[in-house]
Amino acid sequence: MTTAFTASATVDRPAGEVWARLTDWPAAPAWMSGVESIHVSGDDLTFRARGRDRTARVEVVEPGRTVVVHSAQGGVTAAYTYTCVPEGGGTRVTLTADCRVGGVWRPFAGLLRAAIRKADGGQPAALKRVVERR
Repeated sequence: MTTAFTASATVDRPAGEVWARLTDWPAAPAWMSGVESIHVSGDDLTFRARGRDRTARVEVVEPGRTVVVHSAQGGVTAAYTYTCVPEGGGTRVTLTADCRVGGVWRPFAGLLRAAIRKADGGQPAALKRVVERR
């Protein structure tokens, strides 16, 4: 896969609290721009974003540390890796979005990665605002 972006924010809360909020998928629309709702069924996530239903799967979980959410729509495959690392008295949250583009979408790979960066690059900062507001 090719990295679309990496973004980080330091949240002024303990790692356990940040992890709990990060992985509370039904509450995630509070910090995921453009996402209206998320429903969970086992490791599968169905989310409504920009008026359309989409699916994703929680592929990797290292409790308290890393979660990877993977989705495939047509010829576009994305993996969002969220990590939480204690830092000082807070928690460093990093999101790396990898995007592989194939088929008819291949000529638009750069444009799609830029769109993903624009739409989702603010997630760590938004999560920080939501968690610290509590």
